[in-house]
Amino acid sequence: MSEAALALKICGLTDHSQACSIAAMGVQAIGVIGVDKTPRFVTEPLRRAIFAELAQLHPDVERVWVVADPSEHAIQSALQGDGTPTIVQLHGSETPERCLQLKQQHPTVLWWKALRLRTEQDLNELSFFESHIDALLLDAWSPDQLGGTGHRLDPSWFTHLHDQLKPNTVWWLAGGISAEWIPELLKLVAPYGLDASSRLETRPGVKDLNKVRALVQTVHDNERLRQ
Repeated sequence: MSEAALALKICGLTDHSQACSIAAMGVQAIGVIGVDKTPRFVTEPLRRAIFAELAQLHPDVERVWVVADPSEHAIQSALQGDGTPTIVQLHGSETPERCLQLKQQHPTVLWWKALRLRTEQDLNELSFFESHIDALLLDAWSPDQLGGTGHRLDPSWFTHLHDQLKPNTVWWLAGGISAEWIPELLKLVAPYGLDASSRLETRPGVKDLNKVRALVQTVHDNERLRQ
């Protein structure tokens, strides 16, 4: 992938067949949810099976394990054996210090921190995290869900974000990503990547492959719009 290419992550997969079908479309990352009692939660055996198949058939695709305030035991276990993630996405109340600690303790994987934004002023939090993490993922805030809501952030919030961040900071945009929004969105924002989930689904955890394919194609067709 060239530096100019826009990365795509499809998140909330619950089936290894769908995960591999989507990986074959040319996305850069597949996400599996490890937050218990959420609509797209995947048990450890199934998560390992999905990641193991991706590692075998699509080794260049990142395998993202999405968790919230994971215990040290859970992390140690997940990073050993078959079907391990290449990225751990922290979606809980982890502090910048905790993020840095995890990154230092487990350097074999990348660490992302998801931040759920209520207002444009919440972007001020990014400066506390950007040096402590491998990438930031910006999502819409919801009172009852950590992610996968389909709620969209206001693109105008991010117009000058690159001026606020350090030059090498990697950030992803999540929340309501779908094909029809891409032309408008990429005229206004220039993230490293987009994270899509709920607007591509027939039901939680099950993707409409036609919608995924349309998103991949539309991103490819509109990349030149990205500033």
